[in-house]
Amino acid sequence: MTDSNVPRAVSAFVAALPKVELHVHIEGTLTPALRWRLAQKNGIALPYKTYDALLASYATMYNHRRELHGDNGLPTFLEAYYGGMEVLRTEDDFYDLAMEYFAKAGEMNVRYADPFFDPQAHTRRGVMLAAVMRGFERAGREAKEKYGIVVGWTMCFLRDMPPEDALATYEAAVRDFGDVFHAIGLDSNEFNRPPRLFAKVFRRARADGYKITAHCDVGQKDTHEHIREVATSCVGGVEGTDRIDHGLNIADQPELLALVKEKGLGLTLCPHAYHRRLPTDWVFGSIRKVWQAGIPFSVASDDPTYMHQQWVTENLGKVMHYCGFQEKDMVKIQRNGVAMSWAPEDVKETILRELDRFEKQCSS
Repeated sequence: MTDSNVPRAVSAFVAALPKVELHVHIEGTLTPALRWRLAQKNGIALPYKTYDALLASYATMYNHRRELHGDNGLPTFLEAYYGGMEVLRTEDDFYDLAMEYFAKAGEMNVRYADPFFDPQAHTRRGVMLAAVMRGFERAGREAKEKYGIVVGWTMCFLRDMPPEDALATYEAAVRDFGDVFHAIGLDSNEFNRPPRLFAKVFRRARADGYKITAHCDVGQKDTHEHIREVATSCVGGVEGTDRIDHGLNIADQPELLALVKEKGLGLTLCPHAYHRRLPTDWVFGSIRKVWQAGIPFSVASDDPTYMHQQWVTENLGKVMHYCGFQEKDMVKIQRNGVAMSWAPEDVKETILRELDRFEKQCSS
């Protein structure tokens, strides 16, 4: 039985801890309030008659793997996720979405964020790529000025769409907005969609100097083989990605633990995303296995507004509580996150110095 409860109060230590967030889908931070406002602004009819009905829909425990577990009559997670995006139409909409997240991140003492965004999820609805890119570019720039957060955008491709479309999207983005993002990723439904299908776009991005990551979702069909591909050859050669998103199933197989450690890859883990549907012992026991193997990982929120409002702070609180970690361990997780990040070196050094001061204050 899944124990998806969290400690009622996150400790003051976790709340004050300087943080990096390396795995958050910006579209997964769309709040009910902003969705309602943008729907009214853009004249979009929602399938909810009242704001309270919309708000209630966010409490649903989405069965987001219908292909694996059957149909329980509820929307899948991805249906809810993509359904929410319908209200995003203009440059200002994307700007407002990102700025609302950055305001929240600032309150949580996030110093560096590496948000994912899904351009194909918008362009296939008829939204101009320029609206997406310019909105996020403006927000990323202002996040530093307003909230002290340095931002590096990761442009993700939807793996349940054709690889040819990913390549076309990449080429259009690089041609006109190549300085907006610093990395590419791979997300959405992984069922029967191995990373190797996207080798061509990975090769192009690598040649162009972008960082590369890819989702290896927890408990998905063929997840172990996906991890193996991402760690070794998914870019079409012998070189793997720069890090792995999720990937907690490495804990199932000692050879995968050894492979990921040998490759020097870190994982971006989102504990509540797994804990809401998997047993406590497995989720946090697996995290401890990764920790004990000496493999670095960061802790992040994934899609917090669709996952019971469990943001990076709450996810860190879960890890500390269920893994039995000490304060020094939580500081180390942030140091590992800084090392795994693609932040500029001077930004990394600044955050590490702040973590040093924070740890000394806590131990004095």
